Amino acid sequence: MSFISSGLLAFSMSTDAFAVSLSKGTKSQKPNILEALKVGAVFGTVEAITPLLGWFAGLVASSFIKEIDHWVAFVILFGIGLKFIYESFQDKPDDAELKASSPIVLILTALATSIDAFAIGISLAFVDHNIIIAALSIGMATFTMVTFGMMAGYFIGNKIGVYAERLGGIGLMLIGSKILLDHLHII
Repeated sequence: MSFISSGLLAFSMSTDAFAVSLSKGTKSQKPNILEALKVGAVFGTVEAITPLLGWFAGLVASSFIKEIDHWVAFVILFGIGLKFIYESFQDKPDDAELKASSPIVLILTALATSIDAFAIGISLAFVDHNIIIAALSIGMATFTMVTFGMMAGYFIGNKIGVYAERLGGIGLMLIGSKILLDHLHII
């Protein structure tokens, strides 16, 4: 996987957490950098761990599906991309908002937004890519985007989060398509 694909993957995986952080930022009375850094750190850490767990699960399954692994990676990535795009058009209830005041709710919210990263980890077990680089990239991108989202949400509102989710979905679909086309020797 190229540097550009790694960056696109990291960005794509962090867009849902970014959208959540923008929503929280819009509801803040005033921006708070310490709270934003704390929330960014929690989300970044969870987003870095979940692809590693998925990768281990994928390694266990890889010997059973070696002949179709590129199709599995394509379906997972393309499907998650479609899910991101679909969800960007849905109204999100206020109770889904990030509540940084409660550590348990914060961690559960981070886990909820990182389930897709677990699936990405599974698909990365089927392609030649360094999982440590991928996990760290995803974690750092999420930390950065969530921290920025918390601060920026206060100023710009949550409309940009919808577009970030859509771009992330398109990015995942492109990565999945590239994996499939590479394995089929089309590109």
